[in-house]
Amino acid sequence: MMNNTGTQTMGSTRGTALYRTVWRWHFYAGLFCIPFVLMLALSGSIYLFKPQIDAWIDRPYHNLSVGAERASPNEHIAAALQAVPGSHFVNYQLPESPNHTVVIGVSQGGEQTLVYVNPYTREVLKTIGYEDQFIRQVRSFHGELLAGNAGSILVELAGCWAIVLIISGLYLWWPRSGQGIAGILYPRLTRGGRVFWRDLHAVTGIWISFFALFLLISGLPWALVWGSAFQEVRQWQAPTQQLSQQQSQHEGHHQAHQEQDWSLGRAEEQAALENAAVKEVSLLPTLLANAQALNFAPPALLSVSKDDSTVWRLSSEHQNRTLRADAWLDDNGAVLRQQTFAEGKAVDRIIGIGAAAHEGQLFGWFNQLLGLLTTSGLILISITGFVLWRRRKPGRVLGAPPALPNERVGIAVTLIVFGLALMLPLLAVSLLSLLTLEYFVLRRFRASRLWLGLEQAINPRFQ
Repeated sequence: MMNNTGTQTMGSTRGTALYRTVWRWHFYAGLFCIPFVLMLALSGSIYLFKPQIDAWIDRPYHNLSVGAERASPNEHIAAALQAVPGSHFVNYQLPESPNHTVVIGVSQGGEQTLVYVNPYTREVLKTIGYEDQFIRQVRSFHGELLAGNAGSILVELAGCWAIVLIISGLYLWWPRSGQGIAGILYPRLTRGGRVFWRDLHAVTGIWISFFALFLLISGLPWALVWGSAFQEVRQWQAPTQQLSQQQSQHEGHHQAHQEQDWSLGRAEEQAALENAAVKEVSLLPTLLANAQALNFAPPALLSVSKDDSTVWRLSSEHQNRTLRADAWLDDNGAVLRQQTFAEGKAVDRIIGIGAAAHEGQLFGWFNQLLGLLTTSGLILISITGFVLWRRRKPGRVLGAPPALPNERVGIAVTLIVFGLALMLPLLAVSLLSLLTLEYFVLRRFRASRLWLGLEQAINPRFQ
């Protein structure tokens, strides 16, 4: 029979092996994620303040002199189409006040242009490509690194491994017996050296871990692989309400083709744009007045229904999705049907709330502040993690925590990794690729084993 000392030794060995295994996962995940986390945190910090940035950029067009007579909506549209020869009408943004410029979206060759028209003089004050707007460039960089689908996959892959990074970091942070709260809940800033950097890294990580996980998970619907799979799941849910036979004659198609309020990249948005563009359009003043009377949260866009040219659709594009609504009006402005956020599919409501919080717009300035603190924390733990690596890294090796002899992955780690891989298909693919590469290539050469820390005496720096 094994005595207590033997039992404790075996338990200690198992605990050390598990800790070292998790540490190695954390190290490799961090090494891959740090550049992406820095880029996404910086771009995300900017995008949090989209309303303020947009208002500052458009300030010259929000203080026009109010004329004696306002031109008709059709004259505004004609001026916009003339400003971009060969273009088709896409949408008409309802001005928020009489001294605001009218912004009209037109499309040419699948590319959308925004045309700013003085509503009184019909003078075109500005034209800019929709994707050329500063905030759209930030958004594209944040979601695709300005590299299309390839960039989107890289961002998604980094997001998947960042989830592994945070979960493994929580295990490494978890207090051991006899350990006080110093270095756990607050950093020991006066200790200096490695302790200073380790505490900044670990303590910051624990305070922002929940919010960082939320940002990563709420961003998945925009990801190319995960989002595509989720769109398929979304279609399984039956419509929340059935339209009567009389309603379906006018707007049944709107329920059948109800889109979600997120997209998977520029290609999908461009396809939707081409479907929305129309060559000939007539927007009557009564229709515009009735649309404005609905008081939808700005920006509110009027466009021709893609299923019926005699029906107009008014859509609120407010970043706080809970304030969004849609209405369908006939040519004369009579409201055929309205749909609020609360009437949408349950899955869309959940994603919409998450998207609004992700963008910092669900509950006002405090949401922006919380997002900024989280992105700042992510930047700090990335920098401190890099410093910790460089301080302990031996000269000519990667500097990964060395593997213990005969080290095995614990059941808990296996289950967690399997669960994450099941929910994150891109993580599963990358894991299989890495394991295949390690087993068939890296382990076959002693130089690569030494560089990766697979064959190395335990270094005191990692104790």
